[in-house]
Amino acid sequence: MVTRGTGNARASVSAGRSLLDWIYPPLCLVCGLDGRARIDCCQPCEDELAVVQAACSTCGLATARPVARCGRCLRRLPHFSATWSGFAWGGEIERLVHRFKFQRDLAAGRLLAALLARRLMLQGAARPDLMVPVPLHFRRRLWRGFNQAELLCRDLSRHFDDLPWLSALRRRRPTHAQSALPAARRRGNVRAAFVVRRLPPGVRHVALIDDVMTTGATLDECARALKRAGVERVDVWVVARA
Repeated sequence: MVTRGTGNARASVSAGRSLLDWIYPPLCLVCGLDGRARIDCCQPCEDELAVVQAACSTCGLATARPVARCGRCLRRLPHFSATWSGFAWGGEIERLVHRFKFQRDLAAGRLLAALLARRLMLQGAARPDLMVPVPLHFRRRLWRGFNQAELLCRDLSRHFDDLPWLSALRRRRPTHAQSALPAARRRGNVRAAFVVRRLPPGVRHVALIDDVMTTGATLDECARALKRAGVERVDVWVVARA
């Protein structure tokens, strides 16, 4: 009974999407020409998005050839186990992220999630038990109106068969914007800034979700908090790696 009902519901949703695509043909948010069903990006534009060709498997830093751990990770191993980035920072990806975060263009956010999901599947990223967005302090969230990492989780869940997500972390003190600080000060800026609010029982593998990873200091502190709460493995999923 449940399976048949689910199938009928999915068929209805699919029919509804087809009708909407006919009434409102999808447009590519990059070039403005025709898009594709379920993704507002044409194939040529997607093909031109820059990706990290070779990287450290642990922190995602671009390297001359793929390595399990770069020199930085060998000197100081992060609390997360692996980094999966969709794209290299810059170009159209940077413009889409800015439209999403600073111009409140939620369609750009949905496109970024769809593009990231396609890259994660192509790369063979392991499916976690739970996705956890990097939190914003409530003052910054109030100013922006949303947490971009939470919206990415919501949209990624739809691409991964309703993969569960939960805002399990809380930023317990305000911090300076990492982008405004030199790399040497970023780790101290977020040290002990995060605490786990709650986790469902049985969660052992978590994917931390954010839009952009630069030094990785924020993500490392989030991973540290999750590990202290009993999570065994933390991976990082980000739209772009700078």
